Amino acid sequence: MSEEKNSAAAPVEHDPVIAGTSEAAGAPSPKRRRRRAAVVAAVVVATLVVAGAGMWVWHEQPNFCGAICHTPMDSYLATYEADLNSPATDKWGNEVADPHTMLAAYHGKLGDDCMDCHVPTLSEQIGEGAAWLTGNYGFPLVERTASELTEASGRQADELCLNESCHNLTRDDLYELTADMGTYNPHWAHHEELECTTCHKAHRASVMYCTQCHAQAEVPEGWLSMAESNNLPGVKAVE
Repeated sequence: MSEEKNSAAAPVEHDPVIAGTSEAAGAPSPKRRRRRAAVVAAVVVATLVVAGAGMWVWHEQPNFCGAICHTPMDSYLATYEADLNSPATDKWGNEVADPHTMLAAYHGKLGDDCMDCHVPTLSEQIGEGAAWLTGNYGFPLVERTASELTEASGRQADELCLNESCHNLTRDDLYELTADMGTYNPHWAHHEELECTTCHKAHRASVMYCTQCHAQAEVPEGWLSMAESNNLPGVKAVE
């Protein structure tokens, strides 16, 4: 009887098996820690990939230009988003009676976006980003000619506009389509072959260039004569 009491009263010795189980429950094993770290790393990488892909998709959208570049691009984005069924304003704030005459507004409603015409190089984007951050930029931004846009896009000659995805026509086709304009057909290179952007403007009302010399030349509905264009606030005669 006394032996049983002594045995019951004796202190329990430290059991390494039980202790090991207790420690394992309190702190993860190295293998489990490695597995947890791998899962965390995979989640971080996946998040960065998804965020990067989303950023790249947004970068291709017109609202990216207005959201990131703010002041330099706000007025350009407004012309792109203009309602074709009511008067709008150009990049200088001048009223445009028929927004159809602004290529940005018209092509925007066809589903085209900025990058379909403006294809900037990486160095150009970096330079423009630095100019925006320092405030060292002109406003409004200088208009791009068809030659400049064509070169940036890697296309040749008239391919910026005259291609299978846009206007699948030749210069001769254009001349025939506007033959009813008679002597002052702007698609007839009787002086020189004009660039498309000489008359067709993206962020302001298009201009009938022939009226610079021929006042009697027909001005398409909603368009401006050269005199009207040059008299608009902010528009330079050299453009």
